[in-house]
Formats: sequence, C-alpha cells, structure tokens
Amino acid sequence: VQLQAYGGGLVQPGGSLRLSCAAAGSIFSINHMGWYRQAPGRERELVATITDAEFTNYGDSVKGRFTISRNNAQNTVYLQMNSLKPEDTAIYYCYIEHITPRGHAMDYWGKGTLVTVSS
Repeated sequence: VQLQAYGGGLVQPGGSLRLSCAAAGSIFSINHMGWYRQAPGRERELVATITDAEFTNYGDSVKGRFTISRNNAQNTVYLQMNSLKPEDTAIYYCYIEHITPRGHAMDYWGKGTLVTVSS
C-alpha cells in the first residue's frame, strides 16, 4: 500500500489550501484516515482524523479552520485548510489504517507535503 499526498505549497496568511492523499495498491478496507503535521523543532501533532463512518476529530489548534473529508471509492482523504496562519507551517503527513481480509490493522504513512504560510 502506498500513499501519495498532493497540494502543499506557499500561501499567504489568511489564505487557503487543500491537501489530498490517495492510497493505492492492495487495499482491502480502510478504517481511519487522517493527517498529522510536524514543524521544525517540534514533535508530530494531530491535525485531523476521520473514520469509515465519517466521524471526525481535530487538533485544538485547527478546529474551526480545517475540514477533513474522504472519498471511499477513490481511497482518498482530503484536508481543506482555511484562515491559514504562519504557525500552520509544517510538513503534513497523511496516514491510513488498513484492514486486511483477516482483520489485521496496519498503519501506512505518506512521505509528507510541505505547507508554508508566509507573506
């Protein structure tokens, strides 16, 4: 299973970006999907997660500004980021919790996409 993230880049404060992450390969079932981020000198932190039933969870710093969604038919997770702030600058990593036919769960991570918020 491979994950490829798209959509990072440079944006001015107050602007918006939309990240997407597509999973490909031998996929049976996906439970959780989500995004984490890591800024220079800081630990990786939760941005948002979404379950297969589309229950969502957000990190406190992004609540009300970011929205996570998924397309199960395309094994893709999205992150709409609005009202971006310089402190949102980080490498954003997507992940999935893949479930095998035998019910085993395994997490897969993308390589990350850089988001820079700066004027």
